[in-house]
Amino acid sequence: MIAKAPCAPADQASALMWITSRPDIVFTSGQGSWLTDQTGKRYLDFVQGWAVNCLGHCHPAVTRALTDQASTLVNPSPAFYNPPAMELARRLTACSAFDRVFFANSGAEANEGAIKLARKWGRKHRQGAFEIITFENAFHGRTLAAMSASGKPGWDTLYAPQVPGFPKARLNDIDSVRALVGPHTVAVMLEPIQGEAGVIPADDDFLRALRTLTAEEGLLLMVDEVQTGMGRVGTLFAYEQAGIVPDVMTLGKGIGGGVPLSALLAREAVCCFEAGDQGGTYNGNPLMTAVGLAVLEELTAPDFLAEVAAKGEYLSARLLELSRELGLRGERGRGLLRALLLADDRAARCVELARELEPAGLLLNAPRPDILRFMPALTISREEIDLMIDGLRDVLLRAGKAA
Repeated sequence: MIAKAPCAPADQASALMWITSRPDIVFTSGQGSWLTDQTGKRYLDFVQGWAVNCLGHCHPAVTRALTDQASTLVNPSPAFYNPPAMELARRLTACSAFDRVFFANSGAEANEGAIKLARKWGRKHRQGAFEIITFENAFHGRTLAAMSASGKPGWDTLYAPQVPGFPKARLNDIDSVRALVGPHTVAVMLEPIQGEAGVIPADDDFLRALRTLTAEEGLLLMVDEVQTGMGRVGTLFAYEQAGIVPDVMTLGKGIGGGVPLSALLAREAVCCFEAGDQGGTYNGNPLMTAVGLAVLEELTAPDFLAEVAAKGEYLSARLLELSRELGLRGERGRGLLRALLLADDRAARCVELARELEPAGLLLNAPRPDILRFMPALTISREEIDLMIDGLRDVLLRAGKAA
């Protein structure tokens, strides 16, 4: 049964700057895969802040790390060392292909740092080369340079003029990349899965060909794992599944389990920042990096990632069943980052109807008019996946009748 949730008082949000339409819901608490609004209604959350809350809402490890560290040391300034930042950097390099870490606060900031690092490297090692080949429909964040690197339709004019130096290739088309390589090229940057574009994976063969091409041309290969990293695809990092070793990687979202934390990782040969080139007031503060350590500890516990991969396969199978049942166009993705391909442009309507389900609502995301995206907590249960599928079936049928 679908019924409208009670509205929040309009004046509650009147002082917030308007940047998007929000439903009349005020979330007041969360636990695991569930959120609760101001009326006491619960919602099964398959968005999790756009893959941010990798362990779900208010995971005990995150809560404990925050409270313990907050009573010890919050921010001594990035001009000094602190134990959580040093330990998290050590742990990240130990479980990845990289040698050095720069901590930041958001995925866009990490990507901005990667762009700066590549341009500095090009100045030192490629006669001032500065162009970074990126991809159509890519999403790298909302700073001016990150928006310019992105290939999201309409972003080339939103805050024009763009930052120059980001020619666009086509994902999974190695010839389109090769055609853009020139004397000013310094790097290729991509998401292993284009999330905002509708969960479109880069083929493993394409990633391997890209690594070969960049190595032959003396270019950097930079992977934006803000959405795919930290266990989301069933391995700690998505690049591992293609068997490649990139030069630079960015992390965000899941690395903080809900708090603002991101990271720029690079191989030693690429690390060329000099004093004053890069920084940030809150970067690497112990409060956030302590949480990052707690998250990494959970993700690397025995069998955790294997269970994420297994639940990803289970979600895929249930979505395929639903697709066949309702005559949809299938599903795609890896691990617990997946998309359901609808037969028409009813995705936005589905998102609305899903919130209105009773007795519990369902939170979904529509990155495209005909696509629903699923980014549940990595701790989601199979029972909660089944509950989502049951609610989604109802929503899809109702949205189809409305269309």
